[in-house]
Amino acid sequence: MSFHHAEPHVPMIDPFGRHVTYLRVSVTDRCDFRCVYCMAENMTFLPKREILTLEELDRVCSAFVDKGVRKLRITGGEPLVRKDIMTLFRGLSRHLDTGHLEELTLTTNGSQLARYADELHACGVRRINVSIDTIDPDRFHAITRWGDLTKVLDGVDAARRAGIHVKINMVALKGVNEDEIAEMMVWAHGLGMDLTLIETMPLGDIDGDRTEQYLPLSLVRARLRERFTLDEIDYRTGGPSRYVSVRETGGRLGFITPMTHNFCESCNRVRLTCTGTLYMCLGQEDAADLRAPMRSSEANDALYTAIDEAIGRKPKGHDFIIDRRRNKPSLGRHMSVTGG
Repeated sequence: MSFHHAEPHVPMIDPFGRHVTYLRVSVTDRCDFRCVYCMAENMTFLPKREILTLEELDRVCSAFVDKGVRKLRITGGEPLVRKDIMTLFRGLSRHLDTGHLEELTLTTNGSQLARYADELHACGVRRINVSIDTIDPDRFHAITRWGDLTKVLDGVDAARRAGIHVKINMVALKGVNEDEIAEMMVWAHGLGMDLTLIETMPLGDIDGDRTEQYLPLSLVRARLRERFTLDEIDYRTGGPSRYVSVRETGGRLGFITPMTHNFCESCNRVRLTCTGTLYMCLGQEDAADLRAPMRSSEANDALYTAIDEAIGRKPKGHDFIIDRRRNKPSLGRHMSVTGG
C-alpha cells in the first residue's frame, strides 16, 4: 500500500470504512492506587526519557485533531498525578475554542479531583469518568490497595459542584463487589450520575488468578432484571458502552462487555500510550511508534505519515479470551500502559 504525501486535514478512515474520530491518550503509566485487577503491588515504571513531554503530548494530540479527531480522552495510569498536567489541558482547550474538537475529557480515579475540578471546568472539560468499584471504605481499600474512598467521594462532589457531569465506571468482580452493583447504581443515579459496568479484561500479569474474578455482565443484567426494569435506549457517548435506562431510578446504566460481546464493528477509537506508541486496537499487539517520527523533525510531515500508515492497519476487531488452561492474560501489557 503506497501513501501519498501525508496531509494534515485528510480524515482518518480505516480499511473497514470506519472514521477514526476518538483518541485516548495515556499521559502517564503511574498511579497513586494499585488496583488488584490492574497493577501488581510493585510496579516498575517507565524511565522518564521514554515518556512524551507535555509539549510532545500537545503536539501529537493536535496532529490527531488536525486529522479529524473530535473527541480526546486523557487517561493514565492516573492522569492527574502527572506533574503540571493542567498545562496540557490548558493547551488542548484551544481546540475546543476553535471548534475543531468537540470534547476534551478524562478518566480518573478521583483522588486528585478536589484539587483540579474547577481548573478542569475552566479548560472546557464538561464530562468525566471516575473509576469507583465500591462505596464500602474497607472494600475500597482492599481493591485499590492504597486508595482512600473519602478523598475520591470529595473529588466527585467537587467535580459536580464545578459543573462537570460525572459518570461512574465500576469493574464487576466476581466474589468481590458483585453484591454491591444494585446499591452502587441506586447511589449514582440518586446523584444524577450514570453508572457503567465493565467486565474484567485479561491484560497484564497481576499476581492474581483473574479467571476467578471474571463476571459476565449478561449474568449481572439478568440479576438486576429481577429488581429493576431495564429499558433499551439508543444512547451513545462515542465509546464502547451500551446503555439501558432504569425505570425505577430514572438513570442510565452502561455495559462494557469486551469478553462476551465485542463492539468492534463500530470502533472509531485509537489509543496512544505515554511513550508515543499508537495502538489501533486495545485487544491486539500491533502498534505504531509515533515518538520517533515526532522527535526526528520539527515539522509534522513524518508524524502525519506515521499516523496514516497506522490507521491503514487498524484491524477489524479483537478476540479476548481468558486461557483457562495456561491462565495467562491474552496480552502481556498492563491496562495502566494503554489507559483503560
